[in-house]
Amino acid sequence: MIGVLLINLGTPDAADARAVRRYLAQFLSDRRVVEIPAIAWQPILRGIILRTRPRKSAEAYKLVWTEQGSPLAAITRAQAAALVGTLGEQVIVDHAMRYGQPGIAKRIDALMARGCERILLAPLYPQYCAATTATANDAAFAHLATLRLQPAIRTLPPYYDDPAYVGALKASVEEGLARLDFEPRAIVASFHGMPERTRALGDPYHDQCMATARLLSAALGRPLEVAFQSRFGRAKWLEPATDARLRALPGEGVTELAVLAPGFAADCLETLEELAIRGRDIFRAAGGKRFAYLPCLNHDPPGVAMLRALIGRELEGWRPPQ
Repeated sequence: MIGVLLINLGTPDAADARAVRRYLAQFLSDRRVVEIPAIAWQPILRGIILRTRPRKSAEAYKLVWTEQGSPLAAITRAQAAALVGTLGEQVIVDHAMRYGQPGIAKRIDALMARGCERILLAPLYPQYCAATTATANDAAFAHLATLRLQPAIRTLPPYYDDPAYVGALKASVEEGLARLDFEPRAIVASFHGMPERTRALGDPYHDQCMATARLLSAALGRPLEVAFQSRFGRAKWLEPATDARLRALPGEGVTELAVLAPGFAADCLETLEELAIRGRDIFRAAGGKRFAYLPCLNHDPPGVAMLRALIGRELEGWRPPQ
C-alpha cells in the first residue's frame, strides 16, 4: 500500500484561551518559526506572549469557528476525503497538522499500520518556506528517526509555478469575480508575511510568491498587487504590508477591491478573520466602498483536481499507471 499524508500548519482544538495557549506554545517554540536563540526567546514567549495573546486570538477564532471545528481543520479533512479513491486502489490518503492534532507522527504510524510501505509527505504550501514546508518535513523525519522499520519517503515539492496550480487559481478567481455584484478596480494578492531577514538568508519564499502573482496575473489578463500579511514582532517584514495597502488604496482612488490569498491551500484564521473581516473593516474605514474576499482553493473542484494532478505525478513509479 501507498500512503499520502496531506500536511497543513495546524489549529487550536477549541476557540478558547487555554487551547490557543497550547497551540501557540508549540507553534512559537519551533526554531524554524522564530529564529531567535531559545535562551532569549523563551522568557519572552512564556512571560509575555503566552500571557496576553491567547485571549485575543481566541476571540478572533470565535468569529470563524464552525460546527466542524476550525475552518482549517475542517477543510483539510475535506481535501483528504475528496482524494480518497481518486489516486488508485493501493493509495490511502490521510491528513495531519504540524502543530496541534492530528499530529504528523501519529498519522505516519496509522498509515504504516494499514500496510503503507511507501508514503508521500505533501505539505500544502505552494511556495516553499523554511518556516512552513521545511518544518513539516522536519517533524516527519524526526519521527522516522525513531523507527526501526521505516517506509520509503517522498516529499511534495513546492508548486508555486506549476500550471495545474496556476490554472486552478485562475478558475477559482474568475468564478469568484463572476459572483460579485461589482467590478473591482484592483485585486490584491495577499501572501503570509515573513521576516525580511529570512529572505536575506536565502529563503526563496518571497521570489516564489512574486512568481505566482506574475503567472496568475498573466493568466487572468489583469494586474495583481502583491502584499504580505500577518506581521508579528518588531523585526522588519516583507513589504508592502497588506493592512497598510488596504488603508492607502481608497486614497489612491480604489474604492472597489477584491482580495485573495493564493499562498494558503485552505481558508483559515489568517484569511477569514484577518482578511475577510478585519481587512474589510480597515478598507471601509479608510473610505473604501465595496470589498470582496475571494476564497482559497479549499476542497472545491478546481483545488481537488489540482491536488490530484500534483500528487498523482509524485506517485509515478510507485503505483500502476492510471
